[in-house]
Amino acid sequence: MLGLSQSAAALVLLLTTAPICAWVIFTDLKYMKIRNAAVISLIGIFAVVGFMVLPLDVWAWRWLNLPVLLGIGLLLNIAAGVGMGDVKFAAAAAPFFAAAPNHVMVTIILLQACLLAAFATHRIARAIPAVRMATPDWASWGHRKFPFGLVLVGTLTGYLGMLAALG
Repeated sequence: MLGLSQSAAALVLLLTTAPICAWVIFTDLKYMKIRNAAVISLIGIFAVVGFMVLPLDVWAWRWLNLPVLLGIGLLLNIAAGVGMGDVKFAAAAAPFFAAAPNHVMVTIILLQACLLAAFATHRIARAIPAVRMATPDWASWGHRKFPFGLVLVGTLTGYLGMLAALG
């Protein structure tokens, strides 16, 4: 609608999703929960901002990513115990990604890199007494599961950041 370049559109989407991503990181670390309001807000951003900055056909086709990822996520929830907050957030983030084969491969590699980085950072941070004392009520420090929202946020912001930088 606005006729922006791919880089500019990605930058606008990155900037508008950043506050929600920060909120998701905080709630996942503190409560081990991704709030439905964050998921709905992310969908709302794609619905409104995506409509304004992406070509209409691209915007419309990307909506198919949401139910596909939701279906895959539900299977992972049933089979592997993946959290429903993670499933819903991944599905809500899916329209922000292009489904072209080269983009899918980049996204998979980015997801893997974010998983390794987030897991290592979380485990190192929880082992530092000063960090634990500053955030004593964070559920993720003692939880048996890892707050996967960190990985999902890293993947979304990393993908949009790469598109903004590289076009």
